[in-house]
Amino acid sequence: MDKQGQEMFLGFILQRVQEGKEDEAREILLENFKKQQEGTFSQEDIQAFIPKMISLLKPEKLEEVQAVVKQFSGNFGNQ
Repeated sequence: MDKQGQEMFLGFILQRVQEGKEDEAREILLENFKKQQEGTFSQEDIQAFIPKMISLLKPEKLEEVQAVVKQFSGNFGNQ
């Protein structure tokens, strides 16, 4: 994911997290983006990311975000 894609993904997620959880979500996402840029982002990182983010999301936004993350993680293996 390029820098612009990362910023769009970050904005997408931050709009859907519970009030007061934005900083925690941002920190998790920025760490994952850093690993992507370093080439150390792995399937294990994706699997750790998902439960963390689920706990931060607004319940009514969960399905929407899961669909996007699933699409992203599917594309991850093709890069």
